[in-house]
Amino acid sequence: MVRILRHYIHRQTLYQIGIDLVVVGLFALLVWAYHSATPLAENPVVLLGAVLVATGISAVRVRSLAQPRVLVVGDGPQAALVAQQLRSADPHIRLVGPYATSAQGHAGTLAALVERERIQEIVIAVRERQGGEVLLRELLDCRRRGVRVLDVATHCEQMLGQIRRETVTARWLVLGEGFAHGPLHAFAKRLLDLVAASVLLLLALPVMLLAALLVALESGGPVLYRQERVGLQGRTFNMLKFRSMRADAEPDGHARWAHPADSRVTRVGRFMRRRRIDELPQLFNVLAGDMSLVGPRPERPCFVAMLTQKLPYYALRHSTKPGITGWAQVRFHYAASIDDTAEKLQYDLYYVKNQCLLLDLVILFDTVGVVLSGRGAQ
Repeated sequence: MVRILRHYIHRQTLYQIGIDLVVVGLFALLVWAYHSATPLAENPVVLLGAVLVATGISAVRVRSLAQPRVLVVGDGPQAALVAQQLRSADPHIRLVGPYATSAQGHAGTLAALVERERIQEIVIAVRERQGGEVLLRELLDCRRRGVRVLDVATHCEQMLGQIRRETVTARWLVLGEGFAHGPLHAFAKRLLDLVAASVLLLLALPVMLLAALLVALESGGPVLYRQERVGLQGRTFNMLKFRSMRADAEPDGHARWAHPADSRVTRVGRFMRRRRIDELPQLFNVLAGDMSLVGPRPERPCFVAMLTQKLPYYALRHSTKPGITGWAQVRFHYAASIDDTAEKLQYDLYYVKNQCLLLDLVILFDTVGVVLSGRGAQ
């Protein structure tokens, strides 16, 4: 949980939290102004709003002052990739280096450089043996001085919310932190699923009835579409959706990825997909226990067999229940190819490794924004 908070507060999120708190506080003041005759100092709503406003302004100021100073150690393609990721992830970052370990006599000056430039974090973007014992001793001395030292895989995990396939190893996954999902977490997640899915079904019932009517009127045939998907531990189940394609979308029986401007999608189906209305029947899958509200999106068995062969660690997605929404869904667009799926897998691996209720709540809130904007729809 601490790592999740660090991921969100470490970069852009602190600024966003400040903006959100200011908005909430101003809203509370407006409510008091229009609906209350109670003196300002005696109204708890207004006092709470004032506290929120003050907190938000403070958060914004702290964010503007926070300019983490990071040193990248390495001079190869990985070092250039890390530097690019750092700059794109946080424009406020102060990037020092990269520190080229290949330079003669250069490694011995690392500790002095860290102290002179007031470095707060070091990212190691070199091969295991590159730099030798001298570099390792310098890095250890930096850690002793309180500087955070990360490898590339951990950097990508904490900075980008991804587990990058080109940087991760099986050893790193086995020996690193994460995957600590005990019975208490499973119980809390299931309780959240049952309560939230029941409430959402009640709220969405009018929309679902209207969607069913429009599907029936436009194209006839079945309103619901049942499709076999792979779930927890590789077990298959029938996932429910409102039918958004023609009834003969796969006349030869061969599975195909959806793509932009797919001619198989009906007019009503295109609108439902843009607003994710076609996914609402999956709330019944959540109540049945086949799915969760949050988790990796389930795939069809034929795609799973192919992707497991082509993408290392793909099978790890099935160590948790699939979800209606997920970390990959709010961070990446719709996957319509193996390359897209490979990119989304990096977010799914992050979720599987770091899943907790806090991350689930963040994903659910982000999903609201994705649905309202129509981002990533296909």
